[in-house]
Amino acid sequence: MTAAPPPLLLSPDRIAMIGKGVSAIVASRDAALRPSLMRAVGTGISAEGSEITVYLARTQSRQLLQDLAATGHVAVVFSEPLSHRTVQVKAKAVRLRAADDSDLPALRRYLASMEHEVGCVGYGAVFVRAMLACELGDVVAVSFCPTEAFDQTPGPRAGSALPASSAAP
Repeated sequence: MTAAPPPLLLSPDRIAMIGKGVSAIVASRDAALRPSLMRAVGTGISAEGSEITVYLARTQSRQLLQDLAATGHVAVVFSEPLSHRTVQVKAKAVRLRAADDSDLPALRRYLASMEHEVGCVGYGAVFVRAMLACELGDVVAVSFCPTEAFDQTPGPRAGSALPASSAAP
């Protein structure tokens, strides 16, 4: 007899929101609990939501990358600019690697999505391209399996843990 798989941490609609490419802010902390954070220049999520990858520009994220490597703790806030619908995920273990050519499709999808998302609130593609500009050789992929998820959409439920989803991916 095999055990039933654990319920999914993220519902299919939240996986879709993260997967389409929305604003992502990545954070960690050092041993003294001093925070570090930076805007991601790309994101990706597995179809079932069990693994998330965020991409950081090394030259802009030195302290954050140092903290991620030292503690493994990560928190990422994903937010739709137009609606402010927001979800936060956390984990206590990360894998860091240099981005390579295989990451280009995810980075390009993210840029195109952010051009659309930020365009919905009145900022042009030129602004988004400048905000997310970096060379592939400067990009670090940070992958993790989320262990906690929270609704961070402004309002009365902000900060509440998301119920695990039992829906199939």
